[in-house]
Amino acid sequence: MNDTTPAAPIDGAALLDEVEAFHRRFNVFPTEHAYTAVTLWDAHAHLMDALDGTARLAFLSPEPGSGKSRALEIVETLTPRAATTVNASANALFRLVSADEGTPTLLFDEIDTVFGPKAGGNEEVRGFLNSGYRRGAKSLRCIGDGNDQKAGFFPSFCAVAMAGLGSLPDTILTRSVIIRMRKKAPNEKCEPYRRRIHEKEGHALRDRLAEWTATLQKQVAEAWPEMPEGVTDRPADVWEPLLAVADAAGGHWPDRGRAACLALVKAASEGDEASLGVKLLTDLRDRVFCGVDRMPTAAILEVLLSLDDAPWSDMSEDGQSTKPLTARGLSRLLSQYVKPDDTRIKPRGIRVGSTTPKGYYAEDLADAWSRYCSRSEEIRNIRHAATSQVTGGESVADTCRVADTPAADDAPPLMRIVG
Repeated sequence: MNDTTPAAPIDGAALLDEVEAFHRRFNVFPTEHAYTAVTLWDAHAHLMDALDGTARLAFLSPEPGSGKSRALEIVETLTPRAATTVNASANALFRLVSADEGTPTLLFDEIDTVFGPKAGGNEEVRGFLNSGYRRGAKSLRCIGDGNDQKAGFFPSFCAVAMAGLGSLPDTILTRSVIIRMRKKAPNEKCEPYRRRIHEKEGHALRDRLAEWTATLQKQVAEAWPEMPEGVTDRPADVWEPLLAVADAAGGHWPDRGRAACLALVKAASEGDEASLGVKLLTDLRDRVFCGVDRMPTAAILEVLLSLDDAPWSDMSEDGQSTKPLTARGLSRLLSQYVKPDDTRIKPRGIRVGSTTPKGYYAEDLADAWSRYCSRSEEIRNIRHAATSQVTGGESVADTCRVADTPAADDAPPLMRIVG
């Protein structure tokens, strides 16, 4: 007699535990949430036919030797049709994604060389990475030989993981789960990875992930995972496919997935160099204006440049040299934002004694503050920290509180702030 007993269903939560344990053998990630996110990302790469969106995965660090390439190497063993490249043309990438072998998982090592100063921006590759996080994304390309050229559409939707030094273009960062790698501490150890030995183990896990996710296609395609409170817009798009996997796995993964989502979204918003304008708006609201309704540009710059934990004293002008933020730079950053009447934020004349220097009004900034600045208690309470000295040993917060006290000499309130 033939044994017709159906195979036991794969325990998704236990399988993800094994995938995470495989990463832990060879990778030292900066946080527990990073292990959660990367494990869910590995599994989601097997579900591209069921998903409407995908998260880019970015292993970034300020220095070499932080384990980025090793992390990418482990991801390679666990994901379907993995294709690793150090540098590739946009045309080659489009053709690879449109090939008949199935949707690849693209792995970019040394991604900083693709978008570094010497690469000239690499706008075509950037466009490929930007568009391909959504199903249906296509780009128009010419195909043919010599003068026999025809226009054709090429898809770009696929899972992409990257590893590199420094940062990435803003538009790619906002589509990414960011893992900020760091060098191992003396007490942090991991097992040496030997491709000839360990790749087979990774591939065995990959095949089991493929078998498990094959049973989830319809469930994941119809899923609408509940997002953690406060995670909306682009971050929600990024995390939705990963939380769909977590919910399908069950066990402790739904809770772990949402905890990782909150932690990594918060970390990305706090450390994202892309939001320089938002950093400026937030510092103006929480550390400069502090209850006053107007300030001259010179006074604003004086406070901004005194903030030790802010970038304003060493702004990069050409990718190499740095210099302090200037009045022109301040105007350029703020002019990106508009007031309720749809006019751009610009400096205006401010009456200070017998002079009218250029400056900014809180009412002009209020709408941008409400739209772009975080409302977390941590950000709002920055003003209470002892951050810098403006006059006579007083902190910024102390100085701002002086503005609420009438001046004995009837000087304009602003004069009590700027000296």
